[in-house]
Amino acid sequence: MRALCIVLDSVGCGHAPDAADFGDSGSNTLGHLFAKRPGFALPHLASLGLYQLLREKDAAGIPQDTQAFPGSQATRLTELSAGKDTTTGHWELMGARITEPFATFEFFPPELVSELEIAAGTRFLGNEAASGTEIIDRLGPLHVATGHPILYTSADSVLQIAAHEDPAIFGLDRLHDLCARARTILDARGIRIGRVIARPFIGSTAGGFRRTPNRHDYSLTPPETVLDRLQNAGIPVHGVGKIHDIFAGSGITHSHPTSSNADGMQCIDRLWNEVADGLIFANLVDFDSLFGHRRDPEGYARCLMEFDSWLGTLLPKIAADELLIITADHGNDPYHPGTDHTREQVPLLTLHSPPLVAGADFSTVSKLIARHFHLDC
Repeated sequence: MRALCIVLDSVGCGHAPDAADFGDSGSNTLGHLFAKRPGFALPHLASLGLYQLLREKDAAGIPQDTQAFPGSQATRLTELSAGKDTTTGHWELMGARITEPFATFEFFPPELVSELEIAAGTRFLGNEAASGTEIIDRLGPLHVATGHPILYTSADSVLQIAAHEDPAIFGLDRLHDLCARARTILDARGIRIGRVIARPFIGSTAGGFRRTPNRHDYSLTPPETVLDRLQNAGIPVHGVGKIHDIFAGSGITHSHPTSSNADGMQCIDRLWNEVADGLIFANLVDFDSLFGHRRDPEGYARCLMEFDSWLGTLLPKIAADELLIITADHGNDPYHPGTDHTREQVPLLTLHSPPLVAGADFSTVSKLIARHFHLDC
């Protein structure tokens, strides 16, 4: 008995009913890509019902439907949790609704920074809300000269530390150790920051710095999710991409880190060929990290088309007694002002699931998984 759940990170399908509360009225990640980019098409996602779903809000630019794939269904999901970040979205998808928002900052308080600096054995640069690529380019030369790591945050509930991978400047192991210490310090202080993120980079001069795939997230431990229930029932859970990090390892039997969407899709192919039973749970992050936050609609559209092309090779491999779920965790409309996530509904596209209900919330995904593996029996 197998199931595959793929989260297309940030691929929202229209502003949520409460989007105005988050400053996101009018956001529509997929809708705007279709409306503003002639020739944009996702035929394999369309065969699962995506185009019909998008027409519920706006038909502008939506191509003609393709033939429906047998056993496919589609609906929208609305997030109930208090937030629009990766952690909140993934946790609710797996059945853990967050009613108290995670803490966010414009800068971190001096007493916290002081404790982190003692743990690091050095001072920090930055301590501000900033784009990761921008702050590394701006403060990277000073970091290379001093060895002081770069501390920053964003509109999400994150504490991010960037440092050079070269041990002569800072080093990857030292950065990961520092971020693990930061997670411990935050938890001891009761500061509910969703993720501490290690952001390693390489390069030597402004304009030449580049983040590497050796990022690592240190998350809060979630409440019980369907992943824990699967594991307790002896059903293996394979986390692909940053799934292990998002859930702090809770409920994850095997972790398969990836460096890109392409690497993640190759990993899914390999696991689908090798794994006889259990859940394969994958996050494909490039939509969000490379194109949404950077407000790059051309790159976002290209990335979606690359996924759609690969999906066409996967669909015939899903047997009638196997479950496929494709969804998202929030939006990140590349046409929306700013560089933050957008509060959006997300698509739920399935193969071989029970009938989907309109107006469902994110936790519907956990219920589909539980039912498929007979956890409610």
